[in-house]
Amino acid sequence: MYARIRAALAAPDRFKRLIDFFLGHLLYALPARWRRRLFSGEAHFCPLCDSRLRIFLRLHRQFHLYCPVCGSLQRHRLVWLFFNSRYVQPGLKARRMLHIAPEPALARKFRQLPGLDYLSADLHDRSAMVKMDISAINMPDGSFDMIYCSHVLEHVSDDRRAMKEFFRLLRPEGWAVIIVPLFSEKTFEDQTITGPEERQKAFGQHDHVRSYGPDIKERLEQAGFMVRLVETSDLADPEQARRLGLDNEEKIFYCRKELHY
Repeated sequence: MYARIRAALAAPDRFKRLIDFFLGHLLYALPARWRRRLFSGEAHFCPLCDSRLRIFLRLHRQFHLYCPVCGSLQRHRLVWLFFNSRYVQPGLKARRMLHIAPEPALARKFRQLPGLDYLSADLHDRSAMVKMDISAINMPDGSFDMIYCSHVLEHVSDDRRAMKEFFRLLRPEGWAVIIVPLFSEKTFEDQTITGPEERQKAFGQHDHVRSYGPDIKERLEQAGFMVRLVETSDLADPEQARRLGLDNEEKIFYCRKELHY
């Protein structure tokens, strides 16, 4: 949190960002039922908490649309559509899943799925079930049927090693769902850039170590995956995307470990 405050202070719109940051913390301290009533309406719908809303919120990060009830963002709502789409169903039952850096709204939904053996992991977040460094995972080969990892690899120094670890952990015909922010036409990284303000300028966020481009697909393929790009338009029509507060530019990298490996 302190690093985010420092990054906000270095931003041109520092005062607005700080005000939004603290207002957001106050808002989400209220009981969810109060927030549901306060923002009730028919313009929007959140599929993660089943709330009918008049607005999604723009707080200290203006490119995000927060659900005022569960706090989900555009990518969280999009990936829930993906997990309930033709790409996945009916393959979720009686399978083992690894969820990296668990987002609370999604973690609650995954835990409720019948027959899903669910494990969440993070290097720093104590709400995760286990502590894990994804570039060196102390678990046997073929431990999982599916892995979900969103907006994590841009924080990892050796992302290629992490991708290979994901491939190793999956059983044959297993699959991973990878999402990263795409800020560049081509992936850019520079290990000499270490300060939060410098990383904000170079990579788009104070704690990112690279700025990804669509060529992340090549990195995932080099790790062994067969990769399919899934876009918002593959999962929702324009009106549905507007109603659910989705980002039309968001991309999901659907990575399969084919049987012949």
